[in-house]
Amino acid sequence: MQIWVGLGNPGAQYALNRHNIGFMAVDAIEAVAGFLPPRTRFQGWAIEGRIGTEKLLLLKPATFMNESGRSVGEALRFYKLDIGAVTVFHDELDLAPFKVKVKSGGGTAGHNGLRSIEAHIGNGFRRVRLGIGHPGHRDRVTPYVLGNFAKAEMDPLADMLGAVAAEAEWLAQGDDARFMNAVALRLQG
Repeated sequence: MQIWVGLGNPGAQYALNRHNIGFMAVDAIEAVAGFLPPRTRFQGWAIEGRIGTEKLLLLKPATFMNESGRSVGEALRFYKLDIGAVTVFHDELDLAPFKVKVKSGGGTAGHNGLRSIEAHIGNGFRRVRLGIGHPGHRDRVTPYVLGNFAKAEMDPLADMLGAVAAEAEWLAQGDDARFMNAVALRLQG
């Protein structure tokens, strides 16, 4: 069993925020993999299903970004899993828009959702870093991250989310390099 967590803020007003790209990724995976609709569990929305031979729990914490760790910790304890079973999909300022990178462990780079998860379960979890780009100056970061994607970004956003969902089986199998390569190839075309 693996737990894949999409980070975002609950509520329609946040749906298209750059900070909610993790929610968007989990929603895309859910749609492509044909999972059943989510239920309210673990202080969020959760769905169990399979990608290939791997059993997954897709989780979207409903606790707001800065308390995401409560939801993740509750799910991890319920299934009696270790930190290596967790993959977190999140927005990444330090990546070009719509680039996708995977890494395990590391710092939080000021990301409140990652900071909360680290406080609740430690930092050895896998991260799928979804690039949103940087606004150029740190004073503009908060409004940029909490702002909606621009109309001109919608097609590249949809392409990236579709590629992540289509290649999720490699991620489920633990082949991070193949996942990143397959996503990049889809986005080149």
